[in-house]
Amino acid sequence: MPRVLVDNQPFFYRLSANDLTGRRPPLLLIHGAGGTHMHWPASLRRLPDWTVYALDLPGHGKSTGPGRASIAAYCDALYGFLQALGLARVVLAGHSMGGAIVQEFALRYPGRLAGIVLVGTGARLRVAPAILEGIRSDFPATARTIADWVHDKNVPEQLKRIYVQRTLENDPQVMYDDFYACDHFDRRAEVTGIATPALIVCGVNDVMTPPKFSEALAQSLPNARLALIPGAGHMVALEAPDAVTTAVAEFLREIA
Repeated sequence: MPRVLVDNQPFFYRLSANDLTGRRPPLLLIHGAGGTHMHWPASLRRLPDWTVYALDLPGHGKSTGPGRASIAAYCDALYGFLQALGLARVVLAGHSMGGAIVQEFALRYPGRLAGIVLVGTGARLRVAPAILEGIRSDFPATARTIADWVHDKNVPEQLKRIYVQRTLENDPQVMYDDFYACDHFDRRAEVTGIATPALIVCGVNDVMTPPKFSEALAQSLPNARLALIPGAGHMVALEAPDAVTTAVAEFLREIA
């Protein structure tokens, strides 16, 4: 299980090195609030013909230590990860909060990016007060509420149970800080400056970051395409893994 130290904090990641040419920019998968690398489907984490890093952000999963309370601070950690592994040019894919981190990175370090994938996210990420207050007052009940909100109504209950189980493995403070970071993120005035090729993905039935958020991103970014996935909610990558993996693979082939 590979780890690298970033600011003296262990940074865990899964590596699937399927690019035998060594010429394609690697894909880095960045999960959302309270998530881990397991919030990405195996089909994408093990994408054929590509090198893929699936990260656990600081304070999440197998990355021990504190989390962060701002998108900018997570962006700093991501930059440190690239520096530590000597990754000069990459494709970043981020889900929800991870998508905010990717936008922040694209604004700061465009020369390090061959492309970006923004999944279930927006340039502004407001968080319902009930989530922030609920994490403080009743974390288990709030985890179950979030599970209902982030999934399409027709997903199997087992998928929701797994989500709740993984959410409750978080330190409540890390979970709170993640949502606090999202609630204070607003790059609507700046995203028009992101010229990096972008794929924007959203579940048609996403109620956390509705399709209008992704549509606004697609209209704002000068070099973006939009993929709306039917029958999926906010956890679109796990709800519709084949559709998301296919969309990402096609995007990667084009920018390569």
